[in-house]
Amino acid sequence: MYQLEETYYFYFLAVIPLVLLFYLGAHNWKIRTQKRFAQKEALSRLSPLKSTFKPFLKIILVSIALVFLVGALVNPRMGTRMEEIKREGVDVVFAIDVSRSMLAEDIAPNRLEKSKQIVNQILNRLGGDRVGIIGYAGSAFPQLPITTDYNAARMFLSAMNTEMVSSQGTAISEAIQLSKSYFTEGNETSRVLILISDGEDHQGNVEAYTAEADEAAIKIISIGVGTSAGGPIPIKRNGVLQEYLRDRNGERVITRMEEAILRQISSETGGIFLYGDITSQVVDEVNKFLNTLDKEEFETTQFAEFKNQYQWFLGVALLLLFLDIFLLERKTFWLDKLNLFNEKK
Repeated sequence: MYQLEETYYFYFLAVIPLVLLFYLGAHNWKIRTQKRFAQKEALSRLSPLKSTFKPFLKIILVSIALVFLVGALVNPRMGTRMEEIKREGVDVVFAIDVSRSMLAEDIAPNRLEKSKQIVNQILNRLGGDRVGIIGYAGSAFPQLPITTDYNAARMFLSAMNTEMVSSQGTAISEAIQLSKSYFTEGNETSRVLILISDGEDHQGNVEAYTAEADEAAIKIISIGVGTSAGGPIPIKRNGVLQEYLRDRNGERVITRMEEAILRQISSETGGIFLYGDITSQVVDEVNKFLNTLDKEEFETTQFAEFKNQYQWFLGVALLLLFLDIFLLERKTFWLDKLNLFNEKK
């Protein structure tokens, strides 16, 4: 297990292309100046030991050294010891609708990206709670098993898109059914399913699965994303709008947020329904609801001790810079005899 302590230093890597461009510009200027001074054959006689390869090697060494210096600033830290830690919290499973209707832009930037923003902000407010992620469209699938690793949750969340499920639709009932497998036995007071959707259910039979969720003591918080007026579903390629989704008659498909079914699901399981238009309000209400629940004590295994690894990167960077200082731009005798770089004509 590793951590990156100061990731913003990665921006310094942008300096390397600038260094290379500056070197290439200076090199071209030097060649043009030398041509005005003398012909190539005359220059070769004036400086017979001048290497044409070593200047390139030196700038490559400097560039690689800069990469390792940035690595030292970022300071990777490696986990060296595992231990069992007791924590208290609630098991929270996010079920995120990834059907094509979630691409509608009636809520900025679109319904799916808004859903991701909401989940990210909720994760920022959680403490010792365990989280899991489910994705669903025409069918439901597990995205992330129950865990306390919020960084992993964010990584899996960012990768979710409408292409993850080939079968289109909105199978809310399957998402509810799948969520039951996420919760362990014996924590009936701390089970929460956060269902984020536009509410368009194309499978039906939600009542039966809602009853099962209520029987399993799963409280469902439904978050509706979208508007009642709705909007068309854009079809984009490389971020450029190509067309809007149309039905068999050639008419644009208008998708609307159906809050009635989401309200029903929440009310029948002792949860709450929230509009997802204002992220901060949604996060506050979710946090307030979670604080009303009894916390369960559980054990989790995690890395408890991390050691800094920046010194290895710094050492390699200094070694490369040291080599660059003592690497002269004159030809090496044995390398000159091998003529590996075709420096002899």
